[in-house]
Amino acid sequence: MERFTISLSDELAADFDQWIEARGYSNRSEAVRDLLRKEVETKRLNQDQTIYSVATFSFVYNHHERNLAERVTGHQHQAHDLVVSTMHVHLDHDDCLETLFLRGLTQQIRDFADKLSAETGVRHSALNLIPVKVAALHYAHHAHFHPHS
Repeated sequence: MERFTISLSDELAADFDQWIEARGYSNRSEAVRDLLRKEVETKRLNQDQTIYSVATFSFVYNHHERNLAERVTGHQHQAHDLVVSTMHVHLDHDDCLETLFLRGLTQQIRDFADKLSAETGVRHSALNLIPVKVAALHYAHHAHFHPHS
């Protein structure tokens, strides 16, 4: 493990210590490591340098929209190798929230989320990508993998 030292103003150090305490970190080193990991992974995601990811994709839609539920389900069946699980919530008389749990190639996940977001009747959507190492995903993916023909 490599060690390094940084200097902070008293005000920034106090703010950082409050931030650490609010999030339950036991020490500054753990907090700095997590901040650095997050920044590095965000950069990789933004520059399309992450190959594999796990993700949640949530969207709100009007369930009265003609055939939308069937179209959404059809897209999910077409992407069965990406879709791990789904959760459906009735928000009110007209609107539903659907959250999909996804894993696979980052670009395929993005493309799938874009396709669903573009469906007529989908009002709001958000994709949360989390990069993962290939070995961890490869093992989990192939344990349940059924090639799509």
